[in-house]
Amino acid sequence: MAPTPSTPVEATLAYAEGFHTEDDVQRAARRRGVDVGAVPVLPGAGAALCFLATAINARAVVEIGTGCGVSGLWLLRGMRPDGTLTSIDREPEHQRLARQAFAEAGFSGSRVRLIGGRALDVLPRLADGGYDLVFCDADKAKYGDYLGEAVRLLRPGGIVAFDNALWHDRVADPAQRDPDTVAIRELGKLVREDERLRSVMIPLGDGLLAAIKLPT
Repeated sequence: MAPTPSTPVEATLAYAEGFHTEDDVQRAARRRGVDVGAVPVLPGAGAALCFLATAINARAVVEIGTGCGVSGLWLLRGMRPDGTLTSIDREPEHQRLARQAFAEAGFSGSRVRLIGGRALDVLPRLADGGYDLVFCDADKAKYGDYLGEAVRLLRPGGIVAFDNALWHDRVADPAQRDPDTVAIRELGKLVREDERLRSVMIPLGDGLLAAIKLPT
């Protein structure tokens, strides 16, 4: 049974969120992201992404929503040294700032492929079954569509992960019916009911919903 929300629970979640901290490069990328309105993942969710990428020895990762590079830094640090991050964003300035962050962290240009454009225009051009991990942090209303593309892109044993799965505590409140909250709530239902996937809700950051693609 889930614990009743209380001050001790909130303190425990705050402790878990603060268990991993950002370095100077990540903090600088975060400040730039906030300045341009590209709110990055929180450190707890970023650490979870790094862990997942490491656990599956990820070599090929797709990121939907480059932002200013914070999540990309976490992913790259968890990937194999010869791995490539393909990151999609429709904002050229965000990708320029992300490229700056990757360079500051010492990642060569060959490790990152930045693609400008709408994700649903770009994703169909990527290879079926060619990726180890797909991370989604973009238009919440499109999360269901991103899920369909991600399952196609992933190899068996690959992982799809969605940021903002708790959406500022709105998803758990049935009275909240704005379009983004409804879309994220529907995503959770789609993931749970998809027999190709095995999922987990990680209550770090603003919630990270992750699912592994089962062998067929």
